[in-house]
Amino acid sequence: MNAVRTTVAVLLLAASSLTVHAQNATDSGSTVQAILGVLVTNQGVQTANFDRDRAAAEATRATLERALLAAIATLPVSSSSGGFVYRLSESLGTVERATTDFGPFFVERPLTSGRGQASAAFTFQYASFQSLDGNDLQDGSFVTTANQFTDESAPFDVETLTLDVSTRTATLHGTVGVTDRLDIGAAIPIVRLDVSGTRVNVYRGTALPQVHAEAHTIGPGDISLRTKLRLAGDGANAAAAGLEVRLPTGSADDLIGAGKSAWRLLGMASGGRGRAGFYGNGVVGFGGIGREISISGAATMAASERLTLVGEVLSQHVIGMPRITAAAEPHPRIQGVNTLRLVPSEEDQTAVYAVAGAKWNMAATWLLHAHVLFPLTDAGLTTRVTPTVTLEYAFTR
Repeated sequence: MNAVRTTVAVLLLAASSLTVHAQNATDSGSTVQAILGVLVTNQGVQTANFDRDRAAAEATRATLERALLAAIATLPVSSSSGGFVYRLSESLGTVERATTDFGPFFVERPLTSGRGQASAAFTFQYASFQSLDGNDLQDGSFVTTANQFTDESAPFDVETLTLDVSTRTATLHGTVGVTDRLDIGAAIPIVRLDVSGTRVNVYRGTALPQVHAEAHTIGPGDISLRTKLRLAGDGANAAAAGLEVRLPTGSADDLIGAGKSAWRLLGMASGGRGRAGFYGNGVVGFGGIGREISISGAATMAASERLTLVGEVLSQHVIGMPRITAAAEPHPRIQGVNTLRLVPSEEDQTAVYAVAGAKWNMAATWLLHAHVLFPLTDAGLTTRVTPTVTLEYAFTR
């Protein structure tokens, strides 16, 4: 039996070695979509089922692309609500702040800016993605294809993929009060995306490099246009409805844009007591990378007149966004050997994030925001932590 296994393994290794010599090259300068195709579809593990291998590789590539798009094109955009909101006090006859806090980061508050009031902000965000659906992308343990004897606990011939994916996003935000109840705003992101990957075939502990590829791109992401209508209340307790349209201005080939327009309908409500504020959002989205249902909430605490502490929980469910999973089936030609491949599951994924940070009134109507976002689930392409810094200015009359 051991002699048969040795013969089988040697034959598979020989076939794999021929593939290695043909693919041991570095590819750079192509689109991100093309680079992912190179990394996922090149294969050294011999399974004797080319059609099944190709279908699995294409499905894995598509899942990676959609996960990357979800992480970039549908990443929550900072709230369009300005931190400073003023109202005319009828009793005093002077303008005063409408709330004691500066509002959440991502969760929209229903309070509108007021006629003629405007704010502008600049945000910088850095994200380094470590895992895909719970699979570590950076430590060499992400198995894409493998051959394994049925009575052994580990594959004898396995192919792994290492990916280093990071983004740097600079976003310019602006909001203007058209009337006391209606705001309009826009967010224009510039995204730098870096992708570097290596595919390695490991046979009985011996690493055989398959291919290395990398891509770097920078350009505009999908521009967001937003409007908000306050329906009831004016202050800590209020309700509003909103519409957000994301235009396909980002490059779909480089995966910094969805490639088609997306529409999001928002419902907003808030309540407050003393220095504490509570906010809730419900979102239904269409277009883009798929239908979206999101529910988010935030709590704020005005630690002082110049400092607001913020905590948020964001949940996002995208229909048609499958998880990636490993599936095993018998090798078509070799008895006693199973082939493992990555395939998309039928389960849609729900991503949940927590956000913690603060807003500080540096001087006059300047606000400095600093917060970190971290995933509470392993769905999709995730980071350990995503830091963000924002500088905001309110134009007051």
